[in-house]
Amino acid sequence: MANLMDWQNDRLSKRLTFSPERTEEVYAILSEIDAIKNAFRLTDKLLPQTINRLTQSVIVTSTGASNRIEGNRLSDEEVEALYRNLRIRKFKTRDEQEVAGYLEMLELIIESYADMPLSEALILQLHRDMLTYSDKDQRQRGAYKFGPNRVEAKDQSGNIVGVIFDPTPPHLTPKEMQELTEWQKWADQENFKHPLIRIGNFAFEYLAIHPFQDGNGRTSRLLTNLLLLQQGYMFTALVSHEKLIEDRKADYYLALNRSQGSWKSKKEDIYPWLIYFLEIVKTQATTALELIQQDSIENLLSEKQLALWQWAQARSEGEFSRKDAIDALGFPPRTVEAITKKLVELKQLERLGVGRGTRYRIVQ
Repeated sequence: MANLMDWQNDRLSKRLTFSPERTEEVYAILSEIDAIKNAFRLTDKLLPQTINRLTQSVIVTSTGASNRIEGNRLSDEEVEALYRNLRIRKFKTRDEQEVAGYLEMLELIIESYADMPLSEALILQLHRDMLTYSDKDQRQRGAYKFGPNRVEAKDQSGNIVGVIFDPTPPHLTPKEMQELTEWQKWADQENFKHPLIRIGNFAFEYLAIHPFQDGNGRTSRLLTNLLLLQQGYMFTALVSHEKLIEDRKADYYLALNRSQGSWKSKKEDIYPWLIYFLEIVKTQATTALELIQQDSIENLLSEKQLALWQWAQARSEGEFSRKDAIDALGFPPRTVEAITKKLVELKQLERLGVGRGTRYRIVQ
């Protein structure tokens, strides 16, 4: 293990020193993110059922987005259907095989991040398990690359028109991955720089090394989720990081390209990538804050309460009885009685009449 001074003067550390102007911009974004992180523990403001629902949605949305960034064609609806039937373990297409593995790994990370300290062994295992159903990846899953994997630009016919980036050659990959994971461990232990700067730095170096033959972008995003959760950024499980990247995919590649141009030079410039990464995390944080602050009725309801509320909203008729709701949803009468009472208390439903003739309508 290298000593403290080695890592302090390592290029992974030195490139995190910015000009005063850039430092100010970086820390302005960081302070906004941390103000949201520290203002409240998000989970205290939401029902457990709501957290569960939002997290399930993030798992589906993130999986669809992360795989589509790499050319997968499955929609969020198709990913959700697959998620519901994961136990079947039979996936016909390459797209389904890739999505199934990512779904399982992201769910594992969200549930077990505290018991998954970063290491080379963990990265190799994540890659292997992410591709566990992928027939085409049998040879390379869970093993560092065995051949060059240049990031190439192709035309519409699939012909290579240029090299976007030339990552670490295979024979140097194990050494550089060991150095990267050891640097991250040292930086966390020494609290070197801000946690989000460390995570952004790790993600950039990981993508620059491109340690696997394929699946590097997807594993980088799984690892980013893992590191964010481990540093207490719990909104990671409520708002999809991958979806925000998919929505700004052109900027993602542009930021990477700008920073990779100086990679391993005497003056590495990680700033374009870092700003992009921090802006994504800031959007995650502010979106999570809006979820709480708008006090959306849907965030205050359990799964069954939400089902009745959405059914009532979707009805063409203006009014309904408890019997209408029981027939439509199949809930026990007492459940429907409790839900309608709750929605009346929340001033979302208005009660009309009394006794058997009681009807309800949505408050406009």
